[in-house]
Amino acid sequence: MGENLTLGYLPIIIFIIAIFLLGTGMMVASQLFGRLAGRHYPTEEKSSTYECGVPPIKDAHHRLDVRFYLVAMLFILFDIEVVFLYPWAVLFEKFNPIIFGFVEMVTFIVILLFGYIYIWRKGALNWR
Repeated sequence: MGENLTLGYLPIIIFIIAIFLLGTGMMVASQLFGRLAGRHYPTEEKSSTYECGVPPIKDAHHRLDVRFYLVAMLFILFDIEVVFLYPWAVLFEKFNPIIFGFVEMVTFIVILLFGYIYIWRKGALNWR
């Protein structure tokens, strides 16, 4: 019984060893080729902050407007709540009675809609 258990884990062990060897080999090859090229001269431009090819405008340590964080939190909140619609749609036919599942989801969407109207009227989505 012990042999069968060990043989079951053999592909996983081989995979882990292969990944370790591949990662180590890539790091060693990178260092080796970098030293063979012999051109490692850090300049001011190479050491500067890289922002997707665009020259940096300001220092990276400046404060952002709170509206960025507010919109991000609202996006996460509504995005996560919309994720609950998928399992409901998959199991919709299994609700007994079916009207129960429909009423529950309408209630959920109405509460979500009230939250959306509230943040809209409070001006959380205004950028002016």
